[in-house]
Amino acid sequence: MDNNILLSLAGIGVLGISCQWLAWWARLPAILFLLVAGIVVGPVFNIIDPDALFGDLLFPIVSLSVAVILFEGSLTLKFDDIRGHGKTVRNLISIGALITWIIIAYSTHYLINFPFELAFLFGAVVIVTGPTVIIPMLRTVRPNAKIANVLRWEGIAIDPLGALLAVLVFDFIISGQQHNAIGTIALTFGKIISTGFSIGFISGWLLGDLLRKQLVPQYLRNVITLIAVSTVYVLSDTIEHESGLLAVTIMGMTMANMKELNIDDILDFKESVSLLLISVLFIILAARIEFYQFVLLGWPALSILAITMLVARPVSVFISSIASDLSINEKLMISWIGPRGIVAAAVSSLFALRLENAGYVQAALLVPLTFLIIIGTVVIQSATSSFIAILLKVREPSPTGLLIIGAGNVARAIGKELQTQGFKVVLTDSSWENISIARMDGLETYYGNPISEHADRNLNLIGLGKILAMSGRANLDTLACLRFKSEFGVENVYELKTTREKHISDKHIVSTRHRGYELFGDDIAYGNLAYRLRNGAELKSTQLSDEFSFDQYLEKYEDRVVPMFAINNKQQLQIFVSNGKMKPEAGWIITGMIQAKTT
Repeated sequence: MDNNILLSLAGIGVLGISCQWLAWWARLPAILFLLVAGIVVGPVFNIIDPDALFGDLLFPIVSLSVAVILFEGSLTLKFDDIRGHGKTVRNLISIGALITWIIIAYSTHYLINFPFELAFLFGAVVIVTGPTVIIPMLRTVRPNAKIANVLRWEGIAIDPLGALLAVLVFDFIISGQQHNAIGTIALTFGKIISTGFSIGFISGWLLGDLLRKQLVPQYLRNVITLIAVSTVYVLSDTIEHESGLLAVTIMGMTMANMKELNIDDILDFKESVSLLLISVLFIILAARIEFYQFVLLGWPALSILAITMLVARPVSVFISSIASDLSINEKLMISWIGPRGIVAAAVSSLFALRLENAGYVQAALLVPLTFLIIIGTVVIQSATSSFIAILLKVREPSPTGLLIIGAGNVARAIGKELQTQGFKVVLTDSSWENISIARMDGLETYYGNPISEHADRNLNLIGLGKILAMSGRANLDTLACLRFKSEFGVENVYELKTTREKHISDKHIVSTRHRGYELFGDDIAYGNLAYRLRNGAELKSTQLSDEFSFDQYLEKYEDRVVPMFAINNKQQLQIFVSNGKMKPEAGWIITGMIQAKTT
């Protein structure tokens, strides 16, 4: 029996991470694969029975997991970021969310005969369009900058706010279930809200202050935060039943908005923990669904899906974007993209468990209805959004451009050659002299530090798909690689090491896992290339053929050439790196820095 339990637990873990990998490979939201996998191993083949596997521990496991997920989501909500992204985003997460909530709630009440309290809870749960679902879709669809910014920031902001609304509605239902008199209901609801807000704010501020003053060693920051979240959830729930989720949500929001508090490392850790919890949790939750529950919902459930996508979303978008600079086509595109995700699945499952225990029989249908909305919106919108973006003429071309950190002679020479080959290039530098020369050379530039807050707001990355860090300043290049890995992907980040790095020991050099791919070869550094350029070297492009192979190219120029990049037969840019396995073929165009032959 013990072996069967261990086998089931290990199997859930392997299946969850496999789904995450498959989602990364397919560039689709992971929740889609997780829910399908859970249904397959649950009601389809009956391989896993979560209730038998976890017994009485199922409810506490789900509760604590959702608490951590909500805390991690609320850590991303910075009010300054919302203020900085326009009236449309603010309206979408306030007026738009209210409109969506009301439309879905009334539709659910009249079409599925949910009692009003459950209908409004369901409406609150599915207003959330989380970033974990939106961002993979944006990478595939590639809408223009205005659309992408609105959708991205709406997803980030509505994630914790939508969860907060759902928790408040749930708390109100519980208050009404415990008492009949309106005054008593209001008093109980007020106690839940005041307890959750006060404990969440105080604990968030105290923990944030400890971290800000560096009273916690670096290696304990993540562990203490995780334990603190669990403790706050349990403490608040013990003081006032059902206030725990509200407390951890407020705790995260408080820490996110504290001045001079760096929580990037905690966010990274929490994202990893949430990834594991989500992978396991959704397989378990999906495995509990019974097919008869979908039958009970019937065709009206599909009507709710249609109303969510075709009525509630467009109405909220068009009202929220009144007097904005969005075109009709841009509004239509935003209206079409609104997939539901992780928060909706997590909180609906937890609330269903709690409400079933409280005597709400129809609460069991919350989960299949929510999962239907999630799967429907993700599948339909993932399959059609690219086509609709093309139809509406709001899709950006594939990002083939390059962001170059630095505008010195090496960066300018490479930038000019890439621009000549037809690639968009943007050079960034804090040296006005370098920027001025680059502009006179006809290159697009950004004057300033590429990792500054000003750059976050003003550096236009549209059309850029790779970064070449070659400022000659090791610290800046490494920080830029770290900053833009999330934007471009690890596989598109490159760094040219400095000459100094070749002569110092490993203990003084930043770990390679924090850096980009090493450009051009083991023996090539910024100083080498700058020296070659000062002594007459030039960037030249050569097309290979059956008669003139890459090996012959290297043999011809010997140590006078540094191969830099190549354009293959599909007009794709390939960059030479240390330990690279590129094998240029006939028809490829090779660009290298070639030194004049000395006599």
